[in-house]
Amino acid sequence: MNSRKWVLPFVVKWSATAWQQYQDAMAFVAADRPQAALEQDATITSAVARLGTFPRMGRAGRVRSTRELVVSGTPFIVVYRIQDEAGEVQVIRFLHGAQQWPKVEQ
Repeated sequence: MNSRKWVLPFVVKWSATAWQQYQDAMAFVAADRPQAALEQDATITSAVARLGTFPRMGRAGRVRSTRELVVSGTPFIVVYRIQDEAGEVQVIRFLHGAQQWPKVEQ
């Protein structure tokens, strides 16, 4: 029997950096296409909320101990960590798939 004690749903928390990246991206989209921004916002918030129930639904991340959720129907990627002991999913970055990724020391 597995000794892990997972209590679902996990709490999903955004880092200040990730939240700012998300707000900046939505503002950028909304400047030219307000309706598209609303639709993408709904898609992204729904996908991120599902991480609370399915924390491993994203692929293994480029940085060790992270995961990446490619948000279907959008160009965005949510980078997150799972903190099993705390029962948390921590969103640490919000990136456009075409942008150059920040350098991270592993």
